[in-house]
Amino acid sequence: MNAVTEPEPGQPAAHAMTLARNGELAGQWKLDPQASQAEFRVRHFWHAITVRGSFTEISGEGTVGPDGTASGTLVIAAASLTTNNKQRDKHLRSADFFDAGNHPRVTVTVRQATPGAGGQLTAEGTLEAAGTAEPVTFTAEIIEASPDAVTLRASLTIDRSRFGMTWSPLRMAAMDATGTVTARFTRQPADS
Repeated sequence: MNAVTEPEPGQPAAHAMTLARNGELAGQWKLDPQASQAEFRVRHFWHAITVRGSFTEISGEGTVGPDGTASGTLVIAAASLTTNNKQRDKHLRSADFFDAGNHPRVTVTVRQATPGAGGQLTAEGTLEAAGTAEPVTFTAEIIEASPDAVTLRASLTIDRSRFGMTWSPLRMAAMDATGTVTARFTRQPADS
């Protein structure tokens, strides 16, 4: 086993890449829902305002290989959506948008995340929402890392019409929606 390297102040991404290259991040990881968040924003009223919201229930797990590549799944409970407006939240959970009654989960499945320059990971996978799955590629930034915990932040802008979420009278709401996830993963004990 390699000696644990300590990060230099302000260098979490570089430290994480060192840990990954040394194989120190290899293993099973689980999302810490208390230290993670999933948020979204959409421009509304002909781009005059931004509607922001979040999902309060998320879970996930991942695997990091000896070479630092990773795969995993993030699951968001569609019914946990909140914008702090009960009427809007009810509508967003309806068949016009997430259809949470029939499709209770929004799932991001990462087939492969590869370490890149500057402590960023390039991720390829699938986003499934409202019963539709679409391929996605995005970049995740490592914002904290130790041998036992890693925190990532990723943003992804999607065309919501690709998921059947086309409701927008008079084209008031933009079709592009941006989701941002801050995900803290903790190392799981190795199987005995």
